[in-house]
Amino acid sequence: MVGISEEHESASPSSRRREAPASSIGTRRRRNTTSIHAAISHPGSVRINVQGAFIVDEEHDLHTGPGGHHDTKDIRLPNHTAVVSHVAVDIGGSLAKLVYFSREPHSTDPGGRLNFINFETDKIDSCLEFIQELKRKQQDLYGSRPGELCVMATGGGAYKYYDKMKEVLGVPILREDEMDCLIMGLDFFITEIPNEVFTYAETDPMHFVEARADVYPYLLVNIGSGVSMIKVSGPRHFERIGGTSLGGGTFWGLLSLLTGARTFDDMLAMADRGDNTTVDMLVGDIYGTDYTKIGLKSTTIASSFGKVFKMRREAERDAEDGGGLVNGDSDHIEDGVHPATGERRLGNFTSEDISRSLLYAISNNIGQIAYLQSEKHHLANIYFGGSFIRGHHQTMNTLSYAIKFWSKGEKKAFFLRHEGYLGAVGAFLKRQPKNWGRRSSFEEQNVVRFRSRDDHDNILDGDTV
Repeated sequence: MVGISEEHESASPSSRRREAPASSIGTRRRRNTTSIHAAISHPGSVRINVQGAFIVDEEHDLHTGPGGHHDTKDIRLPNHTAVVSHVAVDIGGSLAKLVYFSREPHSTDPGGRLNFINFETDKIDSCLEFIQELKRKQQDLYGSRPGELCVMATGGGAYKYYDKMKEVLGVPILREDEMDCLIMGLDFFITEIPNEVFTYAETDPMHFVEARADVYPYLLVNIGSGVSMIKVSGPRHFERIGGTSLGGGTFWGLLSLLTGARTFDDMLAMADRGDNTTVDMLVGDIYGTDYTKIGLKSTTIASSFGKVFKMRREAERDAEDGGGLVNGDSDHIEDGVHPATGERRLGNFTSEDISRSLLYAISNNIGQIAYLQSEKHHLANIYFGGSFIRGHHQTMNTLSYAIKFWSKGEKKAFFLRHEGYLGAVGAFLKRQPKNWGRRSSFEEQNVVRFRSRDDHDNILDGDTV
């Protein structure tokens, strides 16, 4: 371990500038020129320099075309100078996530950044249009010759839309295994990017965790349209141990039926404004107070949507008693927009309240299943990823609270700022040579750590390479 720290320190840009003799400058330039030509000839063989990498939160204009959403959390790579001639796309059931490298616009600074954009999968044509634009601008973005772009594709859509991508883009499309890409992407974020991984609580939101290499074993809970739970024992050593069909697609689908929301972000915004206690049956609704004997507060949800049937029947009965209904006709309990408040209503319930209730129902279910899987497989650290989370505070708080409650504080829930791009980043990194990065994060270095104790001396030697 000491060897890794020393190597990291000696590789810092400031130390190189101090120690490099003047006579070596020309040699370095020749090497850079050689590496650039090599990268142009073999566009996949790129060693990404993550030294000094950091997340950029600044806003900048980027035309993504119709249906595209640009995440402003780009990752700045100030010391990467080699040519990158590939992009990566992870096409799921709901969203297509795109990652690509670009130089700094209107700047002479070295390095560049990883850009993150997503499109609704139903608008895959917009995504391909954007990649076409990248292809046209490749000379400026990458410094390589036009026509050499390569697309790394993962997710179910890499197979569903394979022929279409080849026909529209006219470039090589390399398909990569979805689970493999997820783990590689997560390992990259955990081990290489500062201020990426964090824990969440209402009293301490976004408490960042230091990037580190000794992360195994852990549980990845990837929440996309559905949910996969993956036990990760080491670099590229993983197995899917469970999941649930009740995920982001469930949330999106049911709210599309029940409310007027058109996009996932609209649904999350409605949940922010809602009050689930008008829809959910709480412990306090049953007991009138806390159920302290088994540790349940009065505000704990006893039944999601538990008040709906009872309240609707009561409203119908009151209307019947007042002569407002004939033969059970409930038409006057109107669905639609409230004329005074502008709220969308489904009977007596607002779309906002329904959205919040459903968000809690799905998040609580995922949190409890994740805890049970972690308990069964003896995993203390649980990483939540996937586009369902979207940095949404209610979702993260619910998942985090569920893990803390059921484990009595013995297990930790971790979140990521790029939670929806694990697969896309993993596919992007598939074009990297072995042992790249500050800590050689997911190749030989980590493999060495998992050799048997009989090879203890070799492990120590391996850590200092």
